[in-house]
Amino acid sequence: MKKAIGLLSLALIVLALACRREVAEEKTAIDNPEIQLYIPRGFPSFNEAVYRNTPTQYGVELGKKLFHEKKLSGNNTISCGSCHQQAHAFTDKQEQAIGIYDRVGLRNTPPIQNLAFIKHYNWDGNKRELEKQPLVPIITHEEMNSSILEVIRKLQTDKDYPRLFQKAFGDREITPDRIYKSISQYEYTLISANSKYDRVRQNQGEQFSESEAWGYRLFNSKCANCHSGELFTDQSFRNVGFPLNPSTDEAGRARVTGTSADYMSFRVPSLRNIAYTAPYGSFGQFKTLQAVLDYFDKGVLHSDNLDPILKKNGSRIPMTPQEKAAIISFLHTLSDESFVNTP
Repeated sequence: MKKAIGLLSLALIVLALACRREVAEEKTAIDNPEIQLYIPRGFPSFNEAVYRNTPTQYGVELGKKLFHEKKLSGNNTISCGSCHQQAHAFTDKQEQAIGIYDRVGLRNTPPIQNLAFIKHYNWDGNKRELEKQPLVPIITHEEMNSSILEVIRKLQTDKDYPRLFQKAFGDREITPDRIYKSISQYEYTLISANSKYDRVRQNQGEQFSESEAWGYRLFNSKCANCHSGELFTDQSFRNVGFPLNPSTDEAGRARVTGTSADYMSFRVPSLRNIAYTAPYGSFGQFKTLQAVLDYFDKGVLHSDNLDPILKKNGSRIPMTPQEKAAIISFLHTLSDESFVNTP
């Protein structure tokens, strides 16, 4: 009898401890404050998806870990951070992205700064919500070559992830939606708006050099039709006559719309942190900013859907060597050192 009572008491103690642990976990899940993102002066409003997936303390913590998690790839060698390296403004210095087994992707790795303000993602704008993007590299043959079910299986066997999902979402279940949301929450926090350009514009005690000031004026007259606003992109899709990708899989925006008028049109990239993100172009056609400006000066490829601004100007943007040097000098003021160096 005493033995039975003892066993019953032990069982009650174990049950009580389990309940106490569950209550503690529930308390942790509730105590997950939202992170207050800010809109820098002059920036557009947030993408609507940001309000449906507002970053939280533990959502961002989980998302950052997943962003750098190599278990997302089929052979555990590639993470999002393998191509999107912070020191290079979240690019990789490759002409075209290099994925699993050194497979070469179709396009140049785009930077992922200020994604909370972007209307379309990827070079061809095939995604309008950031939460729908993470699956793409996971299942793409040239990138991670895995599946979301395989990723979940790996994360479930890791001692840390169930706890992190509990803290971020309220229970230990690992789901595709939660993976996508947490990675996106982390990426929403990657806001870059602390360059010399920003400090000059906000009268924070810095001034443009003579070359930078001249370059800014030239930029506004020759480049700002497309690279407009504080994001330095109007977020449109344009064919600017760059050298063509030899891959038959490439058609630019037309891959999404199926419209010939969009053939080889690409999303106008932001120029923020441009000094860190060489090579340039949808498949790394240009090694330097000088090469880009030289190409525009010499004359771009003509096509029926060439951007009207270039058509009107004889398929080129004429610039003297001195003007090119000044524009490049200005473009370097868009570098945000704190953004690429912050842990």
